[in-house]
Amino acid sequence: MTPSAQQLVSVGGRRLRLTNLDKVVYPEAGFTKADVLSYYASVASAMLPHLARRPVTRKRWVDGVGTAEKAGEVFFEKNLPSSAPYWLSRTKLAHSSRDVEYPLVDDVAGLTWLAQQAALELHVPQWRVGSDGERRPPDRLVLDLDPGEGAGLAECAEVAFLARDLLEGMGLEPFPVTSGSKGIHLYCPLDASASSDQISSVAHELAKVLEADHRDLVVSDMKKTLREGKVLVDWSQNSAAKTTIAPYSLRGRLLPRVAAPRSWAEIGAADLRHLAPEEVVERLRSDGDLLRPVLAARGAGLEPSPERMAGFAATDASADRLAAYRSMRDASKTPEPVPSPGAGIATSGDTFVVQEHHARRLHYDFRLEHDGVLVSWAVPKGPPLDGDPNRLAVQTEDHPLEYATFEGTIPAGEYGGGEVRIWDEGTYALEKWREGEEVIAVLTGRPDGGLGGEPRRYALLHTGAKGGKGDEKNWLLHLMAPGAAAHGGKHGREVAARKGGAGTGTGRSSAGSGGSNPESAAGPAAEAAAFRPMLATAGRAAEIPADSAIEMKWDGYRALVRVADGAVTLTSRNGNDLTAAFPDLLAPIAEAVAVDCALDGEIVALDARGRPDFGLLQTRGGLTKPREIEAAARATPVHLMLFDLLAIDGTEAMGRPYDERRAALEQLATENERVHVPSVFDGDLEEAMSTSLALGLEGVVAKRRDAAYRPGVRSGDWVKLTHHRVQEVVIVGWREGEGGLAGSVGSLLTALPGDDGLVYSGRVGSGFSDRERRGLVDRLTEHATDEPAVSVPPAESRGVHWVEPVLVGEVRYRERTSGGTLRQPVWRGWRADKSAAEVQVE
Repeated sequence: MTPSAQQLVSVGGRRLRLTNLDKVVYPEAGFTKADVLSYYASVASAMLPHLARRPVTRKRWVDGVGTAEKAGEVFFEKNLPSSAPYWLSRTKLAHSSRDVEYPLVDDVAGLTWLAQQAALELHVPQWRVGSDGERRPPDRLVLDLDPGEGAGLAECAEVAFLARDLLEGMGLEPFPVTSGSKGIHLYCPLDASASSDQISSVAHELAKVLEADHRDLVVSDMKKTLREGKVLVDWSQNSAAKTTIAPYSLRGRLLPRVAAPRSWAEIGAADLRHLAPEEVVERLRSDGDLLRPVLAARGAGLEPSPERMAGFAATDASADRLAAYRSMRDASKTPEPVPSPGAGIATSGDTFVVQEHHARRLHYDFRLEHDGVLVSWAVPKGPPLDGDPNRLAVQTEDHPLEYATFEGTIPAGEYGGGEVRIWDEGTYALEKWREGEEVIAVLTGRPDGGLGGEPRRYALLHTGAKGGKGDEKNWLLHLMAPGAAAHGGKHGREVAARKGGAGTGTGRSSAGSGGSNPESAAGPAAEAAAFRPMLATAGRAAEIPADSAIEMKWDGYRALVRVADGAVTLTSRNGNDLTAAFPDLLAPIAEAVAVDCALDGEIVALDARGRPDFGLLQTRGGLTKPREIEAAARATPVHLMLFDLLAIDGTEAMGRPYDERRAALEQLATENERVHVPSVFDGDLEEAMSTSLALGLEGVVAKRRDAAYRPGVRSGDWVKLTHHRVQEVVIVGWREGEGGLAGSVGSLLTALPGDDGLVYSGRVGSGFSDRERRGLVDRLTEHATDEPAVSVPPAESRGVHWVEPVLVGEVRYRERTSGGTLRQPVWRGWRADKSAAEVQVE
């Protein structure tokens, strides 16, 4: 053995002999054992917290992974060999026929020893071992999205977004990982208060609901004959006996690939692929561990949470049905009705109520009067009205009959804290009630209620605790009347502006052709090209009049909307046509607006928490091919936030005061799931800024109530205040990346307007998605030039590719230096809606 093929090293104070360093482990890539060891050393700081206290099962390729013609032999190991170093942490676990001693990898030395053993793949369960050596409850839920023959990563990504909606509706926050093999894993942090059987049962129900709603795409049964062209939602890895590939682990495939944490924007990208080791190392340097939130213990469920309700079971009719309800509430602290013991006498009432509950996670409380109480379920996505007929329903504690009329705000910190309002109410005709198993009833609500004023036949089917195992709380709410149309009701995920006082107004009537509208007269005056958006100036709180109208500041693309004879066009702030780029908005806008008009608004993309995400919106920009646009629209649906009226029925409205324009806008626009008219904030500026920050919004815009709309003018009548320092910049050059970024853009050189033209403002090299980096070169090369547009310090100008100063981007930064450069800038995205001449120093 040559000296270069082995080394005696010290790792974390432990001496290790590393051998066969020049052995090629991945022949197709020339990736050696030394490369394997180097990779695991580079990612150890991020990987070890995900391995800590979890027994590790290993897959070893001692002679390498082989080639396509001849695969390498793999050894699957649980038990530690007798040759394992004495200092390696370990735990002994009982199996059906024997005890097995597993390694616990809590430090770099242990990880290095496993890599030396050619353990390329490390698999761990969803639970950890406690200090007493006993298995603890799981602290995460995992869904493994595995494509069958004929399906691929794109289909897995589509299912990932479907699963995300359902998980978020249950109060869980999923974080995606491309597995490095075929599919995608979704990790949801839990608070370790439920058993593996309970979590596995919940995951199984989730998989079945996804399958029921998307039978052409999803399967929950592992039979290979059922999986062709579909994605298996593998829920079984939540079993205490199962394991999942550890985040950041290599995979034993032909090419070295990694189980890599990703952003949701990446999952939605059309060019999503698995990542190589060097790419993962570079991402860690620039972005840190995207999966770190999974490590933090947190509440994991609905309000009421699944963990809190894990022990709930139906009680005998003669017992105090409200004992659990009372134990969770203090009548002196909550406005909810809290009746004294003895309530809940059997009645023959037929009341139902569905309440919209803005707790930690929005959900809908579905309650039926039965045996003197309101038997209750929490439905994350609301009762099904049309389309998908199935919803997950989580049974909660019985509520008193008085709760059927309750509306109000439960104080923060109290059980179920948040706003409760009646979504629909009425009576039901009971067809079947099999206690703890099945309920079928026809509900008839208010004419203006969420059910649309027509009878709805629902079945509630108990899906939990089959065979004496699992969790009692899980039910399926199924719409039995096929083809029922939804009218009037609002359900599903709400945008952030509906919470905390920054919500949309209610009770507005839509303006139709027969309505009494102060504006009339038809004409072609509302041509989109005739309008330019009014612009806000950056300001300070002290400069804003106390009676200003305060709106939330949306983090998206400004858009002027024109509706004429039912046709919709969208135009950017600098006159570019956005209509083809956002085809998914056209029908919702036509549905929301029944008259010819011109409107001002913002196109936004919402993240998992319903908050605008400018980075996510970037996945919708710059696309020209119809198939790419359609795929992006499916992966990242956008919303339109309307905030001003420019013309109606051919009559220009810009000269009217803000308050009049706003009132007319609220009269003519009827909101739907994609088009919103966020309300003016009801409170002072300080409260508005606090609310904006709490909702994860960019800031606020204060508008003079008596001001006209001044097209194309940056006016002090509108003043914007932001929480973070954000600056539009002109791109003047770029430098190539190094290592894993070789051949792509490493950083962009930026400039800002000064007294005598553009002035260099520094380089930005972080915040780019993989897709952006790969596409930047072509975009920048189109504007290549030999002459720099600005003077750049010599140390910064080496190896720079100069470009014409025509492209505009946006960065977030910490502060500006005395020399005018931006400190710690982070890329936010292109501003295709703005020209270089429009850039101003904020």
